Amino acid sequence: MDFFECYLKAGKIASEQREKTRRKDHVGRTLLEICESIESEIKEKGAMPAFPVNVSLNDVAAHYTAEPGDETTVKENDILKIDIGVQVEGYIADTAVTVSSDPQMETLIRSAESALGEAVRIARANMKASEIGRHIEDVISRTGFKPIQNLSGHSLAQYTIHAGKSIPNIRTIGTSFVLTSGHAYAIEPFVTTKDGHGVVYEGSIRNIFAIISRKPTKIQDVDNFLTYLWNKFRTLPFALRWLLHDLEEAEARRLLGVLTKKRNVHSYPILIEGKNRLVAQAEHTILPLNSSTHILTI
Repeated sequence: MDFFECYLKAGKIASEQREKTRRKDHVGRTLLEICESIESEIKEKGAMPAFPVNVSLNDVAAHYTAEPGDETTVKENDILKIDIGVQVEGYIADTAVTVSSDPQMETLIRSAESALGEAVRIARANMKASEIGRHIEDVISRTGFKPIQNLSGHSLAQYTIHAGKSIPNIRTIGTSFVLTSGHAYAIEPFVTTKDGHGVVYEGSIRNIFAIISRKPTKIQDVDNFLTYLWNKFRTLPFALRWLLHDLEEAEARRLLGVLTKKRNVHSYPILIEGKNRLVAQAEHTILPLNSSTHILTI
């Protein structure tokens, strides 16, 4: 397949999984069950997860995935962000949905969805990313909520989930890059309540990892483990639980600890709203071309 066909396939699978997830009643399900069922279905459809499914509850905005044996259960008044990535030959479709069984969460969720809808409607090749951010902030503000300032959308590249360009969720000043035809971008508004801080901070939990350097550590078993990780994931993020088919949990944790300390592997901290207010997220991946913009995950 060429890169466009890969993107189309990844986007179709990601969209199907998101909508299936949106329709499900998650109350009483564990976060581990949610992650593993989505990841398994992605594989069954002939693709691979581009990163561990993120299942971020309430004031956690992003970057939580289930731990091995995770017994955290979704409750009736929870608001849950489910962020799904699908890759086909390294080409990534990234999408997210926020779900809750609490009717009081509906307006917050709708604000994120409305901001996303407006952003993908106007996005096109040669448009400044700052213009997209302005529209996102306008929609969120009109609906009575607040955007998360220090979270943004991002460019995508083969085997690279964050490819160096950011699409803001707020008005920005100064120079701004323009969207390039033939390059993919994830647009993802994050919304919190009006009394929220509108900024996230790093939490202490770090359970998503990615290789950032293949420089040998000169420790034989650690270097063997680094090669194993590269062969399985390249530069894409992965979870500890993904390693337990081949390794004991204690050994996997030890080796990851060494690689993180040696700065071969980056560990992603969970991101928490600054005043511990609720957060909603919505996300699509787009592929602008000169004549049109494909919303790959619609």
